[in-house]
Amino acid sequence: MLHAGLDLSRRRLDFHLLDEHGESVEVGAAPPDADGLCGLAARVGRHRQPLRAAIESMNGARFVHDQLELHGWDVEIADAVKVKGLAPLACKTDRIDAWVLAELSRRDLVPAIWLPDPTVRAERERARFRLHLVRHRSSLKQRVHASLLTHGKPCPLSDLFGLRGRDLLAALQLPEPWACDVAASLRLIDELNREIAAGEAELRRLGADHRYVALLTTIPGIAWVLAYTIAAEIGDIARFPTPRKLVGSTGLCPRVYQSGASDRRGPLSKNGPRYLRWALIEATTHACTHPLYRERYSEPGNGSASSAAPRSPRSTSPAGSPRRSGTCSPTTAPLLRQAPRPP
Repeated sequence: MLHAGLDLSRRRLDFHLLDEHGESVEVGAAPPDADGLCGLAARVGRHRQPLRAAIESMNGARFVHDQLELHGWDVEIADAVKVKGLAPLACKTDRIDAWVLAELSRRDLVPAIWLPDPTVRAERERARFRLHLVRHRSSLKQRVHASLLTHGKPCPLSDLFGLRGRDLLAALQLPEPWACDVAASLRLIDELNREIAAGEAELRRLGADHRYVALLTTIPGIAWVLAYTIAAEIGDIARFPTPRKLVGSTGLCPRVYQSGASDRRGPLSKNGPRYLRWALIEATTHACTHPLYRERYSEPGNGSASSAAPRSPRSTSPAGSPRRSGTCSPTTAPLLRQAPRPP
């Protein structure tokens, strides 16, 4: 069997072939498009041996993975951070990276990541593109507010972009070019509203048949848009053997420093998918005002639910059990403990 290490850049794909004994068989490069990968498969196919390959996780790696597997390759996508930990290098080039990946494949040490199927990828893209549009809309709204503050006209309304807010903006006499900027921002906001509404309608239609969405919406703080986003980012929940593994994959576990009698909690690790982490934190923010959690996340003495800070760093879970080292923070524990299980 041959082992191939693949290093992808914008315009080329470097590869390094090793045999079972670690001897180099072939070194070269190919274009990272469909025709180039087809030519690479034909070029390597002349050796008439089964082939395993490894490529680091990055934008475009999934395309390379899918194309080469169509040609009979066994391709794994490696976690880039773990690869760096397994094989730190003083000298780093594309060719050396390809050789390192081939060597890890030969030694069966590739830290492979879970690769979602095309259905899950499509679900993630729909949810992520909606979030991308929402962020653009928020940025435009912030720019309009900034233009008003620049000219001493703070907004007296709670919604500057509703009917009364639009009347107020139309009556303002802003100098150029701020007046044109505000008008252009309003047109773009209206267009984004239409696109977001269409995307949400599609998410609602597809989420009605999703096996996780109905269960996720029973959790306080999670409506159907967040439920669809969380379900898409988790993918197949059966790939996590325990709830702790699921929690760890979100990056919402605090770092733990233990040495003798010292036990300190550091910041969140922030590993894993950032969109899943955002959705869970957003859900937690909404859950703070729910009757089940309002008192827990209120500031002592004022009865306000505006702050999501727990009452003490050693607070207990809603069930009354103390937090264990390495578990998630108290703001996310109520959500993740009710995560859907596979049918």
